[in-house]
Formats: sequence, C-alpha cells, structure tokens
Amino acid sequence: MNAVFLDTVGLLALWDVADQWHAPAEEAFADLVALKIPLVTSSFVLLECNNAAARKPYRDVVAVLRKTLLAREELLEPTSDEIEAAWLAYENKEADRAGIVDHTSFAIMRRLSIRQAFTNDQHFESAGFEILF
Repeated sequence: MNAVFLDTVGLLALWDVADQWHAPAEEAFADLVALKIPLVTSSFVLLECNNAAARKPYRDVVAVLRKTLLAREELLEPTSDEIEAAWLAYENKEADRAGIVDHTSFAIMRRLSIRQAFTNDQHFESAGFEILF
C-alpha cells in the first residue's frame, strides 16, 4: 500500500494553530494532499486525538475525519495479533519506550508496508519509519 499513516502528533499539530509544529505539519499535509497520497490511520489514533481535542475548538474535526476515513475505507483496525505484538513491544520498551498506541500503529504499518508517518514523533523513527516533518 502506497499510503501515509496519520499519527496523533501530526494531526494535533495540523489542527492546533498554537502548536509549535503547526507550520511544518500544515506544509507537509498540503504536500500529501497535492500529491493525492492515500492517508490512513487507526481507530486507536482517532481515540487518542478525540481525547486531546475534547475541549478544543477543533473538536469537531476529529469526527469529520473519522467519517471521511470510514467512507474511504481508510480507517484501520488492528488485528488481535497486532494488539498482542504491540503489548509485547511495549513491555519490552521497544522504539525508545513508545506508548501502546504507537506500537499498535507500527504493527499496522508493517502489515501494510507503510513506510511514512505524518508526524514528527521520534518513536516512529526509532521503530524504523520515516517521519514527514
């Protein structure tokens, strides 16, 4: 799959104009849209985004993104094997002690041969992926 995985850090930076990474996130996202790169994420990432955005002005954007990704079949669910692998990686403190949502993202990305993530989260680099800003 020639797609880019949308991570929580990237999405929040894109939506929050006060975020220190907003400008580079906005530029990277515009490039992806211009190139018509498929954008995918997981339900776990959207849950994490929803928690962070619950009391922010961009709260509704999370729900809109979810509906858009569902309609395009670009909202991914981890398999039970991926969840188990993510917990094992978490317990082993892999990828510079990344959290469980990141480890689940890594497992999904590996399954689908996705190499790039819309994020600047260094855990993705530690896991062997390319970050886009």
